[in-house]
Amino acid sequence: MISARSTLILLMLASLALPVCPAGAQAPRAGPRETLDAKLQNQLQELVRDFRGRVGLYVRHLPTGRISAINADELFPTASMIKVPILIGLFDAIDRGVLGFRSDLVYRDSLLYPGEDLLGSFRDGARISVSKLVLLMISASDNTAALWAQDLAGGGTAINQWLDRNGFVTTRVNSRTPGRERNRTEHGWGQTTPREMANLLVMIREGRAVSPAASEEMYRALGRVYWTGEAVSTIPPTVQVAAKQGAVDDSRSEVGLVSSPSGDYVFCIITKGQADQSWTSSNEGFVLLRRISAALWQHFEPKNQWVPARGVERFKP
Repeated sequence: MISARSTLILLMLASLALPVCPAGAQAPRAGPRETLDAKLQNQLQELVRDFRGRVGLYVRHLPTGRISAINADELFPTASMIKVPILIGLFDAIDRGVLGFRSDLVYRDSLLYPGEDLLGSFRDGARISVSKLVLLMISASDNTAALWAQDLAGGGTAINQWLDRNGFVTTRVNSRTPGRERNRTEHGWGQTTPREMANLLVMIREGRAVSPAASEEMYRALGRVYWTGEAVSTIPPTVQVAAKQGAVDDSRSEVGLVSSPSGDYVFCIITKGQADQSWTSSNEGFVLLRRISAALWQHFEPKNQWVPARGVERFKP
């Protein structure tokens, strides 16, 4: 059985839904040729100049193709951002009929990944649907749920094969994936570049990941994130953001696609080799995520006067 506390938390997570696109809005088509946004590039280079660690960054305004890029094709650890490729691998298995989105699964204690995961509070033998597994993996960034989803998708090898077939040459699942032990030692659970992780999110947004129907549901899942304290916190709550965050001791990261009034823009910010390995909101990596996200919003929406409400940080997880 699932404890009352776990049931309550699941219901709360299920209610997390950011505003959706206006009625009749269509997913954008493949964007125009990329051109460097010199003003934004200079601003972002100044923001990262004194950071004590390596920073990778890629930003693209989808309607115009304007970009900014800093170490955008360099390998970085994904941390929990690897749950985006795992999500795609799981939906690919669902689309192929390997399992159903509403199918019930049986949780076993052997699946537990030590930590503070919600799924770890389930009793051995408890039942959970695939759809709720997705909710836990993406919204709460539950590691036990994600590793279970990785296995259901056919393992890291199957997910990496999908990535390779679809033109992602560097983004890979490393953990629990035969032949990638050395990569796991260097990069952890997964590896990517800022450009590829951003483009993966764009592929979902445009309905090109697995199938249009699968892409729609994946995008809805990414719009229900619980961890809103960093990049998402600098964007008005009335604006839809599909995002995934990641963090390990020496790395902080976030990928997001913002449905702003001027048109969608995507960003991916990743750090590695951070000197500051603290776990408070004042961590230099977390601060950088917030500063860059705020700069992007102000750059693409200069007439918007919204600012976060005073004291809102008290309500961030």
